[in-house]
Amino acid sequence: MTQWQALRGELLGFNRDPGDGETPRAGAIAHYPDGVVLIRDGVIEAVDHHAALAPRLTDDVAVAHYPDQLIMPGFIDPHLHFSQLDIIASHGRQLIDWLNTYTFPEEIRLNDRDYAEALADGFIRQLLAHGTTTALAFCTSHPNSVNALFERAERERMRLIAGKVMMDRNAPQALCDTVESSVRDSRALMQQWHGRGRLEYAVTPRFAPTSTPEQLAAAGRLWQEDPGMVMQTHLCENRAEIDWVAELYPEASDYLDVYQRAGLLGPRSVFAHAIHIDDDMRARLRDGGGAIAFCPGSNTFLGSGLFDRRAAQAAGIPVGLATDIGAGPALSQLTTLSDAYKVCQLKGDTLTPWQAFDALTRGNARMLGLEDRIGRLAPGMEADLVVLDPASTPLMARKQAHQPTLGEKLFNLMMLGDDRTIAATWVLGRLAHERA
Repeated sequence: MTQWQALRGELLGFNRDPGDGETPRAGAIAHYPDGVVLIRDGVIEAVDHHAALAPRLTDDVAVAHYPDQLIMPGFIDPHLHFSQLDIIASHGRQLIDWLNTYTFPEEIRLNDRDYAEALADGFIRQLLAHGTTTALAFCTSHPNSVNALFERAERERMRLIAGKVMMDRNAPQALCDTVESSVRDSRALMQQWHGRGRLEYAVTPRFAPTSTPEQLAAAGRLWQEDPGMVMQTHLCENRAEIDWVAELYPEASDYLDVYQRAGLLGPRSVFAHAIHIDDDMRARLRDGGGAIAFCPGSNTFLGSGLFDRRAAQAAGIPVGLATDIGAGPALSQLTTLSDAYKVCQLKGDTLTPWQAFDALTRGNARMLGLEDRIGRLAPGMEADLVVLDPASTPLMARKQAHQPTLGEKLFNLMMLGDDRTIAATWVLGRLAHERA
């Protein structure tokens, strides 16, 4: 039996890059002050002004009305660590120390299936409470962690990409796999989960220092078994890390060359951070089909550096915006926008609210190769939606009382919003979270 649902309220989506101006390019946004998203069996059937769609809102269509709210495509997070939920915002370390002090001890615990399942449940609930409907996530080196996360996301009907971390050195023995076991376990997980419903597997070497050359090469061969899959890893996050990579891989010309030699640069390859890269590396990333996950929260929290968004975009590299929890101290993509704005300001760049919300939706879908399924308000797209309350805190309510323009409203949301701003989250046309 066909299931009909409609959401009514102010609608905003992005059809194309809005550009760098104070106002978006013509045709870049779809804005309906009083609009309706009509959903049929979890897929958007129509988007239009309420007056145009009202005749189609018959008795068999359930209507959720959100007056004074803003309805957008659900947020997409292209880099975060599910295993690090409970160590988010732990105090006072830079990258390598932070991994050894907090990350690795916590990740060891996820070999316990009960612990992994409980953490996966909390993680998915938190994503939805923050308006995130799609994520690209690192699990741990334990297959239990991958199974627990996919099982929980499948129950929610979420779109999720995740993978087992591959790491065979420079970590506690309880986390290390081997070349052979990492390939065997990853392949088994691929066969079980990749392409099952809305789930995808990602080949996931943690980063060059925790893999031998043999394991990276094996990861590259594994990825080539299904070139349509995502490959995710880290690149040039911290200067000490870069020096370490140079010591471990003296034959490589630079950090990116380590991955290139292993066959780990190509379409749907996602590199987190890429802070300390030059124009040659940017050109190779672009020509190889790679994308960058810009993680302003964790980059500033760990003191790693300031990402040059303008240079990456000028080079033609797809750039996404990500929370990178747990080093990223917030699960809210609205907080990520606030952090990104400040980093851009320090780099002589300006992140407009149009660019910001385009990045969280259409832009992040594009950099993950999912632009034909999510990220826009358009017929045929999967009905993942977030409902934002622009007056969700006393301070935001004061600003909203001044009747801001749409651009001002978006800027208020990105600078002042948090999980309290998420009034509701919808996944495939079904209410998945509602603010208490």
